Amino acid sequence: MTTPTATEAWHKTACILCENNCGLLIQLEDRRFAKIRGDKDHVASAGYTCNKALRLDHYQNGATRLTTPLRREPDGTFTEIDWHTAISEVAARLTDIQRTHGGDKIFYYGGGGQGNHLGGAYSTALRRALGSRYRSSALAQEKTGEGWVDAHLTGGHTTGDFEHAEVSIFLGKNPWQSHGVPRARTVLQQIAKDPARTMIVIDPVRTETADLADIHLQVRPGTDAWCLAALLAILVRDDLLDHTFLTEHTTGSDTVATDLAHIDIPAYADICGVPENLLRTTARSIATARSVATYEDLGVQQSPNSTLISYLNKLLWLLTGNFAKPGAMQPHSWMAPLAGYRREIKRSPVTGAPLLGGMLPCNAIAEEINTDHPDRFRAMIIESANPAHSLADSTAFRDALHALDLVVVIDIALTETARHADYVLPAASQFEKWEATFFNLEFPHNTFHLRAPLLDPLPGTLPEPEIYARLLRELRAVSRGKLALLRAAAKLGRRPYAWTFAAMLATDKTLGGLAPYLLYETLGPTLPHGARSAAVLWALAHRVAKVYPAAMRRAGHHNADALFDAILTSRSGVTFTLDDYDDAWNYLPHPDKRIPLAIPQLLHALRELTTTPATHTTAEFPFVLAAGERRAFTANTIFRDDTWRRRDPHGALRLNPDDAARLGLTTGDRARITTRRGSAIATVETNDRMQPGHASLPNGLGLDLPTANGTHRTGVAANELTDLTWRDAIAGTPWHKHVPARIEPA
Repeated sequence: MTTPTATEAWHKTACILCENNCGLLIQLEDRRFAKIRGDKDHVASAGYTCNKALRLDHYQNGATRLTTPLRREPDGTFTEIDWHTAISEVAARLTDIQRTHGGDKIFYYGGGGQGNHLGGAYSTALRRALGSRYRSSALAQEKTGEGWVDAHLTGGHTTGDFEHAEVSIFLGKNPWQSHGVPRARTVLQQIAKDPARTMIVIDPVRTETADLADIHLQVRPGTDAWCLAALLAILVRDDLLDHTFLTEHTTGSDTVATDLAHIDIPAYADICGVPENLLRTTARSIATARSVATYEDLGVQQSPNSTLISYLNKLLWLLTGNFAKPGAMQPHSWMAPLAGYRREIKRSPVTGAPLLGGMLPCNAIAEEINTDHPDRFRAMIIESANPAHSLADSTAFRDALHALDLVVVIDIALTETARHADYVLPAASQFEKWEATFFNLEFPHNTFHLRAPLLDPLPGTLPEPEIYARLLRELRAVSRGKLALLRAAAKLGRRPYAWTFAAMLATDKTLGGLAPYLLYETLGPTLPHGARSAAVLWALAHRVAKVYPAAMRRAGHHNADALFDAILTSRSGVTFTLDDYDDAWNYLPHPDKRIPLAIPQLLHALRELTTTPATHTTAEFPFVLAAGERRAFTANTIFRDDTWRRRDPHGALRLNPDDAARLGLTTGDRARITTRRGSAIATVETNDRMQPGHASLPNGLGLDLPTANGTHRTGVAANELTDLTWRDAIAGTPWHKHVPARIEPA
């Protein structure tokens, strides 16, 4: 395509800031996003969008972009090099590490963030060619504990039907700001205005969602497990369980109920700071509702006891029969699963960290590198991610990067991570290439949106699939003869291509992991409008046709190629599966289609709550700091431009007024925050939404942005304060939302 000039045309695309990926219309003025609004034709969001999406020009045009590959020299400076040199040198150094230490010592991190997943799909081929086994991403900071619980119970991710739920529960979740729920603010307002419906928020902060709630269980920070355990104990003690559902559709309910019956409800109410009578009212609201949907998020998934909390949350809706019916919890189809849902726990080579969902916990990465162990990682490929800023204990992670033999970063800007790389390969932005997200998490209608490029890539940048393809060509991962055969078959049409592709993979098992590359090189050039990066979606369409054939046909696609064509041509997205509520049971992997409720390791953790510390503060560090609160003008760090923030531009430290008064601080003052790992100074905002002893810093600040005289940092880089040793005992997920800290006037 050619670079647009000023035009009144509206171009269809989608937001890239959260997993909802709402459809957008953008009007261009040269390369700028002159106007942005919601796309009413979009199959999922139907015109809805939030204030953050309307500022996406600050992503596209606000950052200082990289437009040529960079190589670090012995003196630490970067030299600009051409693409041929970069690809040949990176491939040679990766090959050297593979031959010397083994391909499993090459670690991969990233894969796309909220809306940039096609590159990650092609990265699997490079990893397979190198023999790279270990990987991680932001999901391993959040969802792996919940995913492991899901693997035991329903076999996969479940989603809440909040548009129809009689009772909606948000646990450590503020969808008014962080969204996650489709059309979040509209749905929240609908619930709040309906006297027949109830909203329950469990959160130590009085959030904007809590303002709308009928019941706010304002727990003490870090005590959600005791709160949930008490609610479940009330359900058991007062015989509020759905016995018919449990008898017909589950196993192990008696074992679970026995453990819950022994809980000291008044004691647990005292620990979590919620009046017992309010817990009893809440439990009865849940038990007597026709339908219940729940949503747990980072507020608990990055706090103490997070995997146990995921289990207790799911027991709330399972013990009350809220599965596979309108308004309740549902499994769903996938275009491509984002992680493996497995019960067994494999371990990392050095520290023995759990590899839940196939991913190394982010808090263990530095420990796997900063050692003299013979199996330590020797190289990292980091794509569309900024772990030197986003992972706990930034100092330790930077030290790990320096200890590696090779660091290759693929990104659009010289991020905090890229500054420590040996090679930086400049990528096209998310609006300069064909792109998609695999956050397809809805039921009964599940949707997928392939986004067409709005702009040509900046000269000197490449889409990630092309970067991976060039590396694989340099590695000679597939013979020219096999590629030529597939190219010839592609010219004959999709059916001959499918036969040839299947036959080749059947006769040469080593090619299975290289399938995305094969598709990119052979099917990709035949796709219209330069949609080469979409080639992998042809294989995923065939996966959908195989795994969900009836649901795919109900969505209007008679076969895989029809679905693929719809994906290629539907600029507002496509519904790729349409389920009935009874179909939910078909998603259960268990032979008897019964949900096994008893997970021994988690029942043990539940029993251990009687002796588990509920408080982690000390006289030296008396505050609980939530590092990374979602606010109206915070977003993930792909916004490398501070000017988009209209409010709270410096990312204030929120303090309860009583705490501030005791410390002699008022709004606008400067305060020093100190933890075991570091110290930072922030501007204070007194805010009675915070409990005494609880403070918060926002996400997305603390970036080192280039200026004429070097770099400038606005706000606090929260992970200069967090500690990689504070993590969940089961999943290894970090305690970003529960950091013991000291606060004093600066």
